Amino acid sequence: MFSLGEKDAKRMAGPHTGTITFLFTDVEGSTSLWERNPEAMSEALSRHDEILRTAIEAHNGHVFKTVGDAFHAIFSAAPDALQAALEAQRALLHEEWAETGPLQVRMALHTGAAEERDGDYFGPSLNRVARLLSAGHGGQVLLSLATQELVRDELPEETGLRDLGERRLKDLSRPERVFQITAADLPSEFSPLKTLEGRRNNLPAQSTPLVGRERELDEVLALLRSPVVRLLTLTGPGGTGKTRLGLQAAAELTDEFEDGVFFVALATIADPALVAPTIARTLELTEGGNQSPEDLLKGYLRDRQTLLLLDNFEQVLESAHLLDALLSAASDLKILATSRTPLRLYGEHEFPVPPLSLPDPESLPPVVNLAQYEAVRLFVDRASAVRPDFSLTEENAPAVVEICARLDGLPLAIELAAARIKLLPPQAMVSRLGNRLKLLTGGARNLPERQRTLRGAIGWSHEMLDEGEKTLFARLAVFSGGSTLEAIEVVCDAEGDLPVDALEGVSSLLDKSLLRQEEGRGDEPRFVMLETIREYAREKLEESGDAEAARRAHADYFLTMAEEAEPKLWGPEDAAWLGRLEEDHDNMRVALSWAITHEQSDLALRLGGALRWFWNMAGYYGEGRRWLETALDKNGSASAEARAKVLEGVGWLANQQGDLDRAEATAEEGLKLCADAGLGEVIAADFQNVLGDAARHRGDYERAAELLEQSLALHREAKDTRGVAWSLGNLANVSSERGNYQRAKELYEEGLALSRDLGGAELLGAYLVSLGYEYLLEGDPERATELNEEAAELYLKRGRRSQLQAALANLGWSALIRGDHHRSKVHFVESLVLCREFGDKLIGSESMEGLACAAVAGGEAQSAAKLFGVAQALREATGYQQASRDRSLRETYLAAARSQVGETAWAEAREVGRSMSFDSAIAYALEKGTNR
Repeated sequence: MFSLGEKDAKRMAGPHTGTITFLFTDVEGSTSLWERNPEAMSEALSRHDEILRTAIEAHNGHVFKTVGDAFHAIFSAAPDALQAALEAQRALLHEEWAETGPLQVRMALHTGAAEERDGDYFGPSLNRVARLLSAGHGGQVLLSLATQELVRDELPEETGLRDLGERRLKDLSRPERVFQITAADLPSEFSPLKTLEGRRNNLPAQSTPLVGRERELDEVLALLRSPVVRLLTLTGPGGTGKTRLGLQAAAELTDEFEDGVFFVALATIADPALVAPTIARTLELTEGGNQSPEDLLKGYLRDRQTLLLLDNFEQVLESAHLLDALLSAASDLKILATSRTPLRLYGEHEFPVPPLSLPDPESLPPVVNLAQYEAVRLFVDRASAVRPDFSLTEENAPAVVEICARLDGLPLAIELAAARIKLLPPQAMVSRLGNRLKLLTGGARNLPERQRTLRGAIGWSHEMLDEGEKTLFARLAVFSGGSTLEAIEVVCDAEGDLPVDALEGVSSLLDKSLLRQEEGRGDEPRFVMLETIREYAREKLEESGDAEAARRAHADYFLTMAEEAEPKLWGPEDAAWLGRLEEDHDNMRVALSWAITHEQSDLALRLGGALRWFWNMAGYYGEGRRWLETALDKNGSASAEARAKVLEGVGWLANQQGDLDRAEATAEEGLKLCADAGLGEVIAADFQNVLGDAARHRGDYERAAELLEQSLALHREAKDTRGVAWSLGNLANVSSERGNYQRAKELYEEGLALSRDLGGAELLGAYLVSLGYEYLLEGDPERATELNEEAAELYLKRGRRSQLQAALANLGWSALIRGDHHRSKVHFVESLVLCREFGDKLIGSESMEGLACAAVAGGEAQSAAKLFGVAQALREATGYQQASRDRSLRETYLAAARSQVGETAWAEAREVGRSMSFDSAIAYALEKGTNR
């Protein structure tokens, strides 16, 4: 048995190796402390260093690096590391800090393997603890799950572990379960962790950590933090790791962009016209009215501090002018793009992403030092993932270095090579790789050598496939944005001639890193090719002679899916089917493009017609209309019924965009087609609905009512429940706007009953909100609340957040009428948050005015005046004219506010509100709305 002294000596003998517990610390806010009082800070930091060293060394730890005020220490035993952190925090808390005030030191502990080299440590574990540290706050001690498992049974007295849940750290790889140590004599309450959940972002999690790139990452971050850099483009050939570097830089900057950091994937977009809608969809903006996607983006981004990461821009270079327009409109916007070529825009800063660092194969350093080279480190990391017993040795190191050198340090090529370690040791791999590269550098002569070499690396991996796997690999190129296993089985084996079982083939391609698995909706995974690999697969598909058959099978499959989904979008399964169509939207685009290009007019019209309601419900107004208009131009031998659906789709989408002339023209054409082809009364009634709604928007209520009554009668005669429900709602809108409120309510009630039977959120939600508003206006806030609460619950359950703000606004008015001013404020604020998110100025004006009325009721007349001014400006911007009944809700509050502040002060405050931008106004409203 060891004595205490012998045990300590055992722990500290020689450098720590194997599994180590790391303690990282730094001083929060040290930069500002240095700027305020450098002399006092120098003295304080000396005392800080002494406290930390004493605590670490007293508990058998070793400080292996200090950077400024940051300490990096290692321990052989996790409980020792925890004791050192607690002792240091107690000493820091009780120290007299004089002029600087207490130093707020955050700490993080993580346990894992690392490599020691010349007194320093390297490996993923250090990245993990550094990310964990950056998530914390001064005075806080955070632990990873690995460390928690080692200390939980040896906690000091009066200490505990608080589970803070799974968090996405800024290294973008797997989430980490984070714990906080608590002690009776130390602070235990802190702000939320600064993880990726803390700011709005959609950065995708990565299956593997970023290896190397420390220098490039620092340079990219420095450029993006510079006030003179607005547009930064990461350039380089496919496979250099541009996307991964860009994602890491974006993750590091999440705390520095108040309104969010967003990743926009352009890999599946070939049409430059789709760039603006794709960005808008990523930001969860919904097209509406006659506003173009570009104008929608300008308005949304104008006063926001946002970073956009636009990936694979080389495919849509013709849309570069859009970026210039957005940067000109939004002074706090920054754009980070990845592209194989520069964008050639004024003010663009280009950052060529270099290959990973390589040793000289002719003069190798000792094996223990090879991991300092990024290419070697990546190979070892990825090889170890498929063969856990793999490590660098004196025997295999020269071969590993030669492989990395022959692949020019390209990350993707190295990953592909490392995946082969299951089959071949590095020494055997070298000769095969060398031979394959000589054979497979036949890319275009004007391509960079590295890109030709990458083709060789992919080609080499391709040559490792058997014939059946090669056939599957080529046919998978028809998919865009990934696919399910079911789609692969149907499309790739449409003729029953696939020489390999699809499941076995997919499994093999996954193992060989030629295919990646991602989470899909529900329980079914999706299988995705990197774009660089997909390009190679497309070439192989063309060479095979199967290309047209595969593309036809692909188009047929997604036509079947779209036509199956079409009626389901109106029923209780609508959320699931909308999700499926959204997930495969890229595949639908590819199918449409193929059908249009190859004069498959019937297929193009059928597919476009089947998708018309998806585009309408999901807010793809502009894109959906472009596809439908293009399909109409390719009429060919298409059926009249297919053409009619497309005409109806154009009509409704044009109505949504405010293009009433086009809506009416397509509806008239559709009615003529119905008469000529004998398509039946239901389809004719749908076109009358389009015409009736257009007439309502024009204010021609008499014509609108006549058309909609005819449509309703035709749908009733045909016993078309959905058509009846749709017509009732449109007719009720006309009745309400004409002042026939009782008739409107009767129609809404009838439509609501039918919509409940149908079970879809589109009609049911609209009826609940509209009928609830009618009850609100007639003085029944209880019934209005009941209906709008049901609508809000429905929208949340079905994933329709973009329609939720109207229900919340109605709930706010209902609470106000009941005298519950606090609840009223809460609902109006919730609605405004969504209006800001989706750029909805119409509902925003309603909620703003409601908040103004709540402010009056709470005795805040001065604030109310500004809010009324904001609401007035928003209404004018949308062109919306309030009906007299709508105005009656506000008149009492409006009069009370004016009398309280006086006409002059009222007018001045209202003008201040009118001059505010949309975002500034909402920020002001939210500030007032959250004050009790």
